[in-house]
Amino acid sequence: MSRSPRRIAAASGVASIALALGGIGIAVLAAPWFSWTGNALSDLGVAGDPLVAAAFNGGLLAGGVVALPYAWAVWTTAGDRAGRALAVLFGIVSLLMAGVGAFPSDSALHVPVAIGFFLGLTALLAVDGLRRRDTAVGRTLLVAPVVHLGAWWGWIAVLDLGDGIAIPELVGALLLAAWVLALSPVAPLSASPPSADRRSR
Repeated sequence: MSRSPRRIAAASGVASIALALGGIGIAVLAAPWFSWTGNALSDLGVAGDPLVAAAFNGGLLAGGVVALPYAWAVWTTAGDRAGRALAVLFGIVSLLMAGVGAFPSDSALHVPVAIGFFLGLTALLAVDGLRRRDTAVGRTLLVAPVVHLGAWWGWIAVLDLGDGIAIPELVGALLLAAWVLALSPVAPLSASPPSADRRSR
């Protein structure tokens, strides 16, 4: 991969995750009423405190928009249709993440956008895992959708710890962060360049 896409991926990816997770972290710290077992993360987006709502919604909105150049970096180094499909899928996931911030939970569009984000994330991890299933990273990625769906199933159907879904939502957010920073074909923390990844398939 040329230095330009790698630099764009590193800058865009790190900034996107910092904005999204940073916004969530600031909102949680500024909301003493927030409960990991009793609330959804999106409850922060409709908090009466403007700081809390702005941190959460603004972080997701900015993080999703800033992530779009990362999708371009994946596209330019794809080498095949599956890789280009992965880039498009990540772009959609990024826009849906921005949509969660743009449409807070008191908006009619919030639920479909949020569901789309989490389903899109699961598909992203599965597609990349299948695409690179002959590599160690690919096999790791094949486990990630199971972890993601398992977190939701365990929380809702088995653990029954409360009305909130913040913990499985956080699991999804952290899996996305891991993919962007360390596991994607252009991840800035990846140990091997995409060219080597393509040869291994």
